[in-house]
Amino acid sequence: MKSDTNTKGAWKVYFFSAIIALAVSYGVLHFNKQELKESTGVTVVESVPGAQALYTRDNEGNIKPLDFTETSEKVLDAVVHIKSTQTGSSNQRQGARELPDPFKEFFGDMFKGQSPHGMQSQPRVGTGSGVIINDKGYIVTNNHVIDNADEVEVTLYNNQSYKATVIGTDPTTDLALLQVNADNLKTMSLVNSDDVEVGEWVLAVGNPLGLNSTVTAGIVSAKARSIHINTDKFAVESFIQTDAAINPGNSGGALVNLDGNLVGINTAIASTTGTYTGYGFAVPSNIVTKVVEDLLKFGNVQRGMLGVTIRTMDGNLAKEKNVDFTKGVWVEQVGEDSGADLAGIESGDIIVSVNGKETGTSPRLQEIIAGKRPGDKVAIVVNRNGKEKELEVELQNSQGGTNMIKKEEKEVFNLLGADFENVNKEVAKKFGLDGGVQVTKLYPGKIKSETQMREGFIITHIDGKRVKDVDDVAAVLENKKGGVMLEGVYEDGTKYYYAFGLDS
Repeated sequence: MKSDTNTKGAWKVYFFSAIIALAVSYGVLHFNKQELKESTGVTVVESVPGAQALYTRDNEGNIKPLDFTETSEKVLDAVVHIKSTQTGSSNQRQGARELPDPFKEFFGDMFKGQSPHGMQSQPRVGTGSGVIINDKGYIVTNNHVIDNADEVEVTLYNNQSYKATVIGTDPTTDLALLQVNADNLKTMSLVNSDDVEVGEWVLAVGNPLGLNSTVTAGIVSAKARSIHINTDKFAVESFIQTDAAINPGNSGGALVNLDGNLVGINTAIASTTGTYTGYGFAVPSNIVTKVVEDLLKFGNVQRGMLGVTIRTMDGNLAKEKNVDFTKGVWVEQVGEDSGADLAGIESGDIIVSVNGKETGTSPRLQEIIAGKRPGDKVAIVVNRNGKEKELEVELQNSQGGTNMIKKEEKEVFNLLGADFENVNKEVAKKFGLDGGVQVTKLYPGKIKSETQMREGFIITHIDGKRVKDVDDVAAVLENKKGGVMLEGVYEDGTKYYYAFGLDS
C-alpha cells in the first residue's frame, strides 16, 4: 500500500515537470519563430570574443592575451608573390656553336632564339615570396627563387603586378634584391636578429603551395642552425629555426615578430616529403641587412674572411684532439698569409668570442664574420692550451687583399644583364691570352634572352676587336647600336661565338 502511494506521488511530480518543460519549450519556439518572421530568414548569432587561452607580454611588460590579428594586418601588405620565368630549358642553356668568319659579318636575328636542335621548349615557371623593405620598391627574396630567370614578376597583396629588376644576388647566403617601379608601397622594418630569443613567438608570411598571403604561427626553436643545404664554396648558414609552418612557395617570405618587424627571410625546410614536417629555417635579418647594404653600395657583397677551416667544438672532438673541452669553434687549419695567420691564430686554437660575442658553434662564428667587410678589424679571443688570448684580425677579401671588390656599374652592363670580371692570370696563361673578360653572373637581359651563353664564358673579341679588360668591353658597347658579335672561349677550351642585337 505504501509502495502504491509513493508510485502515485512520483507520477504527479513527473506529470507537472513535463507540463512545465512543455510550456518553456513552447515559449522559446514561439519567440524564435517571431524573431525569424521579423528577420530576412537567416538567424545571425552575435559574435562573442574568442576564449584567450594564452597570454604574452608587450614591450612595457604588460600581460595581454596572445592575438596575431594585429600583427597579420600590419605585415600582409609588405609580402609579395614572385613568379620567375625561364624561357629556355637547361639543355638549351648549354650553348650552341655559332658561325665563325666569314659568316659573322651577316649575323642578325637569324641567331635569336636558336637551340642546338632547332626546337623550342616550353617556359619553366617558379614561384616564391618576397618582402618589401623600403618605399623605393626594393624587395628581398631568396636567390634560388629567381636564379636563372629570364623574367621576374612581382604581385602585391592587392593583386597589382609589376615587372621586377634584379639588382643583385648573393648565392653564399641565398639572398637576392629586386626592385619594382611602384608607388605607395607598404614596407617592413628589419630588427636586430641578435635580440631574437629561442621560445619567442613568430609568424611566417608568404605564398605556400599556391595559397597566396598565408600566415602561420610558431616559436623560434633554435638559432645559428646549419643544415648544409647551400652548396656554394663560401656558403654562410646560420639559420633561425622555427616551427611555424613553412612550405614550398614560402621561400623569400617573411619571418616576423609580434611587433610586425622582420627577423628573417624564410629559406628552407627540414623535410623528407618536400613539404612541412615540423621545422623551417630563415636567414637572420642581420645578414639580410648586410647583404642589402652591400648590393646597393658596391653592386656585390663584400665578404670579410678569416682564412681558417673550422669545426664546432664538442666532446667527441675534444677526445679526438686530446684536449679539455671548451665551448667554441676549433681551428682546423689556417690559410697561409690569411688575416688569421697574420694575426697569430694557430691550428688547434679554440675561438670563443668575436668582438665580445660568444661563438659557441661554427654557424654562429660564420654569421658574425659575414656581417663584416674586407679591411674590418675584429677582436678574437681564442683558448690556446687552456689559456685565453685576444688577437686583432684584419679581415681579407676572397683574393687575399683588404680592399673592396666593387662591381663595375655601367648602364650597358645592366642592359646586357651580366656581371663581368677581368680574367685571372692563371686562366689567361692557360689559353695564352694577354687579357680577356669573364662573364661571372647572368641576369635577365639581352644576353640571356637572345643567346645561349653560360656563366664562365671568357670574351676575347667584340665585333672582331680585341678586348683585354672590363673597360674595353664598356668602351666598345657603350654607344653601340644594332648587332653585336661576341667571340671567346670557355674554360674547357671550347671556342664560341654569340650574337645579339642592341636596340637603337
